[in-house]
Amino acid sequence: MELTERINLMIRLGQYMLDNSNEWQAVKERASRENSWFVPEFVELSVSNICTEFLQRKKLEAWAERYNLKAFQTNDSIVGIVMAGNIPLVGFHDFLCVFLSGRRMMIKASSKDEILIKHIVKKLLEWEEPVEERISFAENLKGCDAYIATGSNNSSRYFDYYFGKYPNIIRRNRTSVAILDGNETLDELNALADDIQFYFGLGCRNVTKLYVPKEYDFIKLLTALKRYEHYLDFHKYKHNYDYHLALMMMSNKFYMNNGSVIFAENASLFSPVSQVHYEFYDDATSIISSLQNNQDVQCMVGHGFTPFGKAQQPSLNDYADGIDTMHFLLNESALPNA
Repeated sequence: MELTERINLMIRLGQYMLDNSNEWQAVKERASRENSWFVPEFVELSVSNICTEFLQRKKLEAWAERYNLKAFQTNDSIVGIVMAGNIPLVGFHDFLCVFLSGRRMMIKASSKDEILIKHIVKKLLEWEEPVEERISFAENLKGCDAYIATGSNNSSRYFDYYFGKYPNIIRRNRTSVAILDGNETLDELNALADDIQFYFGLGCRNVTKLYVPKEYDFIKLLTALKRYEHYLDFHKYKHNYDYHLALMMMSNKFYMNNGSVIFAENASLFSPVSQVHYEFYDDATSIISSLQNNQDVQCMVGHGFTPFGKAQQPSLNDYADGIDTMHFLLNESALPNA
């Protein structure tokens, strides 16, 4: 398939997902039933972001031109993709990179998020038979020329062991932070509430840590977060909230909460579901410098950084872990038949 054909196929896919046929609705409903973290509103949010930020002709063509993809023809080298399952279709960007690069792919879908991606591939195969030669699924990724694997810090050791001798991108735990200066508007705080609570806080682009000036007033942000009180209707979220609230109470530590979210002073960047960590700063410059060099930070939200409310709207050029996936795929020294 030529590059133009591959782009056209992605445009068709985006239109299919936006048209929301009965078939596609049924697939999304099944994905929600089989993973209770994938509530319908978040499946829709993920699909909408993919369609608007990724699968638009002008954006795809500009992205392809940036890498001069027309100079790279399809070839038989195989890229193994181990997909995560923390949020719906979280592995789609890797899928898109490999597909547009012209390489073949073998996918190990997460058991938590296999329904959506497998249906998407099924539709592509219905529209273009050559897709069958380019995309496959497997439980064990053997015989690949390169690997892209996303998982936890624990699983990354497994990936290193099995894939370390091949060209690879191995991703570990990451999270996002917000740097507040106390001058945020109500609209910005409402948008920050989205950055914190979309997908129940399970994504690497969710804000789990706040850096705030001394004497910061948390009331406005806690109030903004109250519109997510309905999360308590979801048993998994409520279980997390009740558990961590009990821990805070038993440990006799200072905390703040609004009935559905807990704020706790903690140096850790990572916080559990239903909890947000915060830390006071004297010098914002030193905090920013340390965060920019921190391998655990995916995204920094705040004035001068990722705008409030945009953390969960990555563009085609927003690569996980800051590693340019497309450059990796097209690097002649890394992969055969480039």
